[in-house]
Amino acid sequence: MKNLKLLAALLLTAGFLSCNQTDNTSGQQPANEETTEAGGQEAVSDDVSQKDIVKIAVGSADHTTLVAALKQAEYVNDLANAGPFTVFAPTNAAFNKLPAGTVDDLLKPENKEKLREILEYHVSVGGYKQEYLADGQTINQANLKNIVVNLSDGKMTVNSTANVLATIPASNGIIYVIDEVLMPPPQ
Repeated sequence: MKNLKLLAALLLTAGFLSCNQTDNTSGQQPANEETTEAGGQEAVSDDVSQKDIVKIAVGSADHTTLVAALKQAEYVNDLANAGPFTVFAPTNAAFNKLPAGTVDDLLKPENKEKLREILEYHVSVGGYKQEYLADGQTINQANLKNIVVNLSDGKMTVNSTANVLATIPASNGIIYVIDEVLMPPPQ
């Protein structure tokens, strides 16, 4: 009987405490919590986890042209998603090797589709680690055209012209830093 009274007292106390708590089932944000602006995955702030492809590119002084192109083509959200992706990321110096005026022309709004085609030729859906690639392997890109990876003496090239300068793991894939801009083959 004593245990029953104790149990009843605990239940009454728990019920009383739960009635006094604020109920926030209305879907409204409490007044003391800040709201954030809407955005895609690129808007997520996380200083603890491994960075995604976009955050790595944005943080690289050698990839400002690539980041500007991704923004113009509206591909920032796409490459911030879960992936996995393999990105062949040309450096600023690689873009500077293009004929004068090419980059400026590609960044014009009327050339958005052409820019997208070029950027898609630098992205593979899937995580292709170098140790699992074979010399002469063909990889289908996001624009549905193929690149060829060549491996020789521990070095990797793409389409026999672009040298891989570095490999950077990302939370949503792999970045291969390259010294040439890959141009899709004609249709």
